[in-house]
Amino acid sequence: MNIPALRLHHQHIALPHLKRPEQVVAWLGGLQGQDYPGAKWSIALRLPHATEADVAQAFDAGKIVRSWPMRGTLHVVAAEDLRWMLMLTSPKNIAISASRRRALELDDATLARCREVFTQALQGGKQLSREGMYAALAQSHISTEGSRGYHILWNCALHGLICLAATNDKDQNFALVEEWLPPTPPKTRDEALAELAARYFLSRGPATLQDFIWWSGLSATEARSGNAAIQSQLVKDTANGLSYWMPAESRLPKDAPSAFALPGFDEYLLGYKDRSAVLDAAHAEQVCPGGNGVFAATIVIDGRVVGTWKRVFKKAGIEITASPFKAMRPEDMQRFSDAVQRYGAFYQLPVRVVL
Repeated sequence: MNIPALRLHHQHIALPHLKRPEQVVAWLGGLQGQDYPGAKWSIALRLPHATEADVAQAFDAGKIVRSWPMRGTLHVVAAEDLRWMLMLTSPKNIAISASRRRALELDDATLARCREVFTQALQGGKQLSREGMYAALAQSHISTEGSRGYHILWNCALHGLICLAATNDKDQNFALVEEWLPPTPPKTRDEALAELAARYFLSRGPATLQDFIWWSGLSATEARSGNAAIQSQLVKDTANGLSYWMPAESRLPKDAPSAFALPGFDEYLLGYKDRSAVLDAAHAEQVCPGGNGVFAATIVIDGRVVGTWKRVFKKAGIEITASPFKAMRPEDMQRFSDAVQRYGAFYQLPVRVVL
């Protein structure tokens, strides 16, 4: 079982054939959204020819949206998926934040008042920046000092009231979910569990149940229930004493590209609790220094993370600085240089690679 190659294939990184950003996001179920530019590249690299403008337009049209479903972490999800995902994941995320709310002196009455303030400020199709949202709270004498402002936004998003909507310069404004996103049929909890499990294992297999538990933030019992409900769609294989699940039809294409320039936070690495199949533990510090939660963009050769890269916009185009973990063979460096041309096409700018 070639775990890296299968993941590259199932995640639509190698030989992508989906046509629209919302199809990529729906297929993955959700992808990390902390780094907005990086999230756009994560989506585009899974499409044959998408540009930054194409992906931005999908956000601005409300086809894909950022909110805090899985693990209470900022993700990009398809518009039609947000409500049922929040229904499934928010109760646990809200419950485990109780001590944080107490520390910030945010009781239920205050948070209910925050929801009223945001509803009044946004209703009628209005959108506000984060600063605008904080100003609305300040006008109602609700403090946003320290981490209070962010936690209020986060809590209101978990309740399904607000989400990130259209872009304003380089960031996104907030809007009311009920006004920004079209109505969608509700799911039962069992239906939602099965759907989330299907999105995960079909797009990220081979993956373990522990990977799914970590990624989704669900309890072990809920994750097992979701996995059990989709057994007919999956096949199990074993490697290094672990059980991996993947789509029942898992055939690797021939002559697929095997060199990629992935952004930080990409699901190829962050979509799993155990990342050892693609990243040596000895190099984890270089990808996420100090375990600070900020992940560097990665060089992937033949399925393995072999280095990191940074970009700088210059007058002549984009300069890519490659930082391999160890000296790369000239042919592998050329493969990476070829791969980053797709990144240049994403921004419609020329690209130059330096070591």
